[in-house]
Amino acid sequence: MNLHADLSQRAVLQTPNLAWTPSPMAGVERRLLDRVGGEVARATSIVRYAPGSHFERHSHGGGEEILVLDGTFSDEHGDYTAGTYLRNPAGSSHSPFSEQGCTLLVKLHQMHSADQQRLAIDTLSAPWLPGLVPGLEVMPLHAFGSEHVALVRWAPGTVFQPHRHGGGEEIFVLEGVFQDEHGTYPAGSWLRNPPGSVHRPWSELGCTIWVKTGHLPDTAYLPDTVHHARLAVLRS
Repeated sequence: MNLHADLSQRAVLQTPNLAWTPSPMAGVERRLLDRVGGEVARATSIVRYAPGSHFERHSHGGGEEILVLDGTFSDEHGDYTAGTYLRNPAGSSHSPFSEQGCTLLVKLHQMHSADQQRLAIDTLSAPWLPGLVPGLEVMPLHAFGSEHVALVRWAPGTVFQPHRHGGGEEIFVLEGVFQDEHGTYPAGSWLRNPPGSVHRPWSELGCTIWVKTGHLPDTAYLPDTVHHARLAVLRS
C-alpha cells in the first residue's frame, strides 16, 4: 500500500474524520495517515486498542515511536498513561496490550539504526522551557542527528516568524487550534510539510502540538529517493 507516500508533497488530514480499519489482531484498529508497504511498513497511524485487547509479540526492524493520546497502553516493560511519549529502537520487541483501552499516535520504520535510545517520558510532568518568541513554550522529547521531537504550547495570540524546514516538519495537533497561511487545524489534525517548505504559524485561540522536524529526506532534486526508500522498507 502507498498512502501519502510521496514525502516531497504536503499532506493534511483531519484524523477524526477518517475511518477505522482493522488490524490483524481483534480489538486493534487503525486510522492510516501515511504508509509504504504491507503489514510491515513505513507507517504513521492513529491506533485504537479496545479494552482487553492485545497485539502478538513482534519486533520493530525500523523502530517504533508512540504518543499515548488517551487511556493506558501497556507492554511487559510497563504501563503508559495518556501523555506518555515512547521510543522503541530498531531491533526491539514487545507484547503490547491495553486493559482499559487506549488511543495512540504511532510511527513505524522511521528510526535510524544507530538511534538505540529507548524512551518513556511522562509529558504531563516533564518541564516546559521558554520558546523563541513570547507565548511559546517547548518540551524537548528527543534528538538524533537532524531529527528533533518536541511538544510545543502556544498561548492565545502567539505568532511565530516565517521559517523554512530543510528536513521537513510533521505536526499533530493535540488540543486547541493551530494555524498558518495555508489553513486552520483543530485538535486531531495531522500535517506533513515537505523538506524546503516555508510557513508562518500562529494560534489565535492557543494550542498544544506534537512536532517532529528534520526527519524527511530532501527529494526536491532527487526524484528517485522516495522510490528507493520504499524498496528499502519493503526489503527490511
